[in-house]
Amino acid sequence: MSEKMNRRDFLGASAKAGVVGLVGGSVLLSACSEKKDKQTPLRQPGEYYVPELPDKAIDGEELKVGVIGCGGRGSGAVMNLLNAADGITVTALGDTFADRLGNLKGSLAEKGQVVPDENCFIGFDAYQKVIDSGVDMVIVATPPVFRPVHFKYATEKGVHSFLEKPIAVDPKGYRTIMATAEVARQKGLSVVCGTQRHHQRPYVAAFQKIQEGLIGEITGGNVYWNQGMLWYRTREKGWSDMEWTIRDWVNWKWLSGDHIVEQHVHNIDVFNWMFGYKHPLRATAFGSRQRRITGDQYDNFSVDFEYENGVHLHSMCRQIDGCSNNVSEEVRGTKGYWKSADNAIYDLQGNKIWEFDFEASKAEFQQDDPYVLEHVDWVNHIRKGEAHIEADECGMSSLCGVMGREAAYSGQTIEWDAIAASELDYMPEKLELGPLDMAKFTVPVPGSGK
Repeated sequence: MSEKMNRRDFLGASAKAGVVGLVGGSVLLSACSEKKDKQTPLRQPGEYYVPELPDKAIDGEELKVGVIGCGGRGSGAVMNLLNAADGITVTALGDTFADRLGNLKGSLAEKGQVVPDENCFIGFDAYQKVIDSGVDMVIVATPPVFRPVHFKYATEKGVHSFLEKPIAVDPKGYRTIMATAEVARQKGLSVVCGTQRHHQRPYVAAFQKIQEGLIGEITGGNVYWNQGMLWYRTREKGWSDMEWTIRDWVNWKWLSGDHIVEQHVHNIDVFNWMFGYKHPLRATAFGSRQRRITGDQYDNFSVDFEYENGVHLHSMCRQIDGCSNNVSEEVRGTKGYWKSADNAIYDLQGNKIWEFDFEASKAEFQQDDPYVLEHVDWVNHIRKGEAHIEADECGMSSLCGVMGREAAYSGQTIEWDAIAASELDYMPEKLELGPLDMAKFTVPVPGSGK
């Protein structure tokens, strides 16, 4: 068991040099250049990926999977995987805390998946032990700050990864993700992310229609994730600062990236995807903390993302009880607009010109849960021996959330090139279950320079 790791052990002495070398000096230097109003999309039209989405993965080689992060999302993801494919055996588990690992171990045993005690690992180095145990694939569902390092290690070892979103909470993590994604592509790995809209049939069909030109040239959009307050953990007797923040991770910006990154990344990612895998050039934003109980995050954000050719996206997210809720996306074009809430496309006069045919879909398919279908796609690529990488797409959208967050925290307009090259790094100097300098965890005040 290892409850202590220093930063050098965790990141690896070669990690920073390797990332810079793969990303390239031009990206790191671009923040010093003049404003840019054009960009090269992450994907070109001929490279757009449209998944097949069968009900279940194809049969093939037996696959061993490990789970890193045994909390709610890790537990949910491994159950989704077991529903997605036959011939999958869970052989290793890792978590910072024994109780969370034990809960998942028990749930798996009830389903006939008995993980041996010698393959259950506790501590900050558990991810290494899970990956080194001989797994073929790994589910990474730790608090988001750790995901870039876990993905990098899995890729170095030739292990296929499922990365829960978001996959970076700061620019250093983003650069690690983008560099590692290229290595994974070169190694022929399959890497799928938890941005499950990419495997949700109505969204995939809408993406195809938009790329066919049904709404014309994209001119703007609105994306929302407004809901009540998420869960929180009050501190219990005997918990150190580190233990409390990790158990309450969704409320601490160093662990989650704030909810604009941790949750609203879904909606931002949808617009980037529909717009042809493009990211915004700059962001201006505001936000505040009104009723959050623990942590050091905001509970609401409003962001104006500016893309090339004067395209603007309004992004709004809120986690406050008693307010109106809305989780949806709208993309506007020169000929019409798409509304995810309606699963439909309208012309400029408001006439419906396309809608997803749920009845036809039900007649053809039995499985429509995107949380399962993303694992179907993951396993299919592995068994077909096909490289498939989603980490760069999710990494780009994760940095969009970071850019919006920093614009709100600072009160300043943030340029993409500047945030991509920033040295902002949320990882603590030491990872151990002990005290933290809690004075550092303050709620940002825009315009104050803090």
